Amino acid sequence: MKIDSGGTAWMLTSTALVLLMTPGLAFFYGGMTRAKSVLNMMMMSFVSIAVVGMAWVVYGYSLTFGDGGGLSSFIGGFGDWGLVGLENAATADDGTGIPQLVFVAFQATFAIITVALISGAVADRAKFGAWVVFTLVWVTLVYFPIAHWVWWSDGEKAGWLYDLGALDFAGGTVVHINAGVAALALVLVLGRRRGWPKEPMRPHNLPFVLLGAGLLWFGWFGFNAGSALGAGATAAVAFINTLAATCAAAFAWIVVEKLRDGSSTTLGIASGIVAGLVAVTPACAFVTPLGAIALGLAAGAVCAFAVGLKYRLGFDDSLDVVGVHMVGGIVGALLIGVLATTAVNDAGADGLLAGGGFALLGKQAVAVLATLAYSFVVTYVIAKVIDLVMGFRISEDDEAAGIDSTAHAETAYDFGTIRAGTGSGATAALSAHSVGTKVEAKK
Repeated sequence: MKIDSGGTAWMLTSTALVLLMTPGLAFFYGGMTRAKSVLNMMMMSFVSIAVVGMAWVVYGYSLTFGDGGGLSSFIGGFGDWGLVGLENAATADDGTGIPQLVFVAFQATFAIITVALISGAVADRAKFGAWVVFTLVWVTLVYFPIAHWVWWSDGEKAGWLYDLGALDFAGGTVVHINAGVAALALVLVLGRRRGWPKEPMRPHNLPFVLLGAGLLWFGWFGFNAGSALGAGATAAVAFINTLAATCAAAFAWIVVEKLRDGSSTTLGIASGIVAGLVAVTPACAFVTPLGAIALGLAAGAVCAFAVGLKYRLGFDDSLDVVGVHMVGGIVGALLIGVLATTAVNDAGADGLLAGGGFALLGKQAVAVLATLAYSFVVTYVIAKVIDLVMGFRISEDDEAAGIDSTAHAETAYDFGTIRAGTGSGATAALSAHSVGTKVEAKK
């Protein structure tokens, strides 16, 4: 099939947009942490790019979008390891007219950001080396299989959730529910931060949070509309629905804040933006724009209440990954079963309101439950093994001093007593400890 230059240009642009989302996430998460942890938080996102990007090229794409033979319902094989033989492939497997390596690169950015999303749950307390090991093991044992279940098909065989007929256009189950429930498992292994929940642990830089939210929203148009794998009508409906749902969710979140707390906050509108983006991701090509607004309103309100559950249930999800990504992903995935209509996309299915009955809703529920169960159990085991072998959590002294100075020998801000990255190891660590302690004492 002849290469579609317009579609290829759109997919190259979308790939760059989605890759930008991970640095955007670094700003979003970095601003939400305390000043003594911001560099570590951002490093966790950037190292996810490095580790997952290499794993994807060597074997990740093959395991996710390859044929696994007798196990092909559950995992791919190693036929495309190292992308050998794909260098001159003319089109993607589905004949879209997009060079296959463009599709490979596009999907790599999804794997990268899924891993990075988890990091926000364990801010301030995870060993950097342990996190690096976790990223590689987790993406291999959790992300690659689930993505295969949901998205792989060669026309004759398919992943078992794809074959079931569960719909996930751009990653509600694969990315957001997966990352959110993995974050919960990781939090249960690492435990609470020192002083949580008695000590206030407020975001240190709300402008960073807003900048990160803006970059995420910008990149998300590539995330959702790019998943159409071409510049056509499906991309257009995914694009407008990504706009509509996110606007609705942001508005719903700050209304909930105003009614519940008396004030609408910048952190709230930024969180509402992300909640809307999360919820519309699986549904963006299957619902009408009005349906997207309804979905966004539901997600914004539900997630605004869900983030408070960590205090009632006692798990320290530092940056609300569970409340926004897991809960928002569940809302979006399930509401497909209610709001989807083939009038928008005949490749989808009719939900409850379009006369399709409960069949699609049931399939969506199976996909949600399967993702929750598999990701939680395997993540918990991975984290436990890493904790036993090398320790996953930093010491209390290092946590009090600040993980930026103790793990990276740097600080984000020059307080006049240390020059980041200079001096002997002992002197730098001692100065950093002093700076971190003073900063914490002021809070």
